[in-house]
Amino acid sequence: MELKRVVVTGLGAITPLGNTMPETWENIKRGKSGAAPITQFDASKFKAQFACEVKNFNATDFIDRKEARKMDLYEQYALVAAMEAIKDCGWDLEKIDRNRIGVVLGVGIGGIHTFEQEAGAWARSGQETGPKFNPFFIPKMIADIAAGQISIQFGFHGPNYTTTSACASSTNALADAFNLIRLGKADAIVTGGAEAAICPCGVGGFTAMHALSTRNDDPEHASRPFSASRDGFVMGEGAGILVLEEMEHALARGAKIYCEVAGVGMSADAHHITASHPEGLGAHLVMKAALEDAEMQPEDIDYINVHGTSTPVGDISEVKAIKKLFGEHAYKLNISSTKSMTGHLLGAAGAVEAMLCCLAVQNDIVPPTINHEEGDNDENIDYNLNFTFNQLQERPIRAALSNTFGFGGHNACCIVKKFER
Repeated sequence: MELKRVVVTGLGAITPLGNTMPETWENIKRGKSGAAPITQFDASKFKAQFACEVKNFNATDFIDRKEARKMDLYEQYALVAAMEAIKDCGWDLEKIDRNRIGVVLGVGIGGIHTFEQEAGAWARSGQETGPKFNPFFIPKMIADIAAGQISIQFGFHGPNYTTTSACASSTNALADAFNLIRLGKADAIVTGGAEAAICPCGVGGFTAMHALSTRNDDPEHASRPFSASRDGFVMGEGAGILVLEEMEHALARGAKIYCEVAGVGMSADAHHITASHPEGLGAHLVMKAALEDAEMQPEDIDYINVHGTSTPVGDISEVKAIKKLFGEHAYKLNISSTKSMTGHLLGAAGAVEAMLCCLAVQNDIVPPTINHEEGDNDENIDYNLNFTFNQLQERPIRAALSNTFGFGGHNACCIVKKFER
């Protein structure tokens, strides 16, 4: 069976750097930080008091007020980003076969805001008055519901589900979407991910694990991947949505094409519930698998958007994996962590970073890794590698690779390349 080719025809984003894809991309190029003190709740007693929040977002600008009240925040982000991506791809919804369009999203946690609110209300008064829960509690909370909301909004009857693999969730979703299309199971898939976990339970839980940066006096510079002074990741939120489409289907309607999805990879560390393998075993395997799937050599990759969360252990293991797989070519690559600007969007991270890889390939621009200070060197990091510190770089990018690694040892990777007929 000859596999079909898959291209990217639409992008949409809600991120800490902008409420559209173009706004996010412009701030990425500028090297802007999305970190600031938390506004969604009083974090003054928390060890980590800042995050990369979405700013100036009002769901009712896009969604009927009554319907918006039935959705958790992560669902609102997903649906609004999907609206942008579908508009961007240029479909005539009256002409395309919506039975052949699917929705596959990645969500790491899901409706934690809703769960926190309902459980809190029960704890405060429910034991005295008896059970009294919002009838939309469960539909708002469950992780699969955002994919359902998108299909309902647009009438897409194709494959519809959600993948959950912690911070690798939306890259796993993209991989599934890619495989469904190239196997002929769908003409197009709306894919990506969403997350909204900046709430007391989310921030408190990650802080208790010592996973978050506590640089409260300087939030904008807290996310500093590959710097010796890194002390944990900065929580982010938002959504990234990509429209993947079978190549001939896209060409037949004259679609604009950002790039081609070349291959995907998946692996497991099989090491620890939260820590990455110290030698980068799973990271090496997942990148190798993606290259093999794409029928590409290490020398074909020009840019890697790394997982790069700004944690002391994780950054080191990823560097080891890159050096092992790419050898001497590792020193000819550009490497960057856009989490230095967006923070870590958890289940949505892979989708947003894949989107940024698409734009990097299309525009021959490597986004920067910001917040690296002169002399801020870790003896375990090879600084002869080009981490694209502090300023974007322009260079030809034939293909870009995006890494995402999640708690539980879940690893997922995708490769996008310039589209050529």
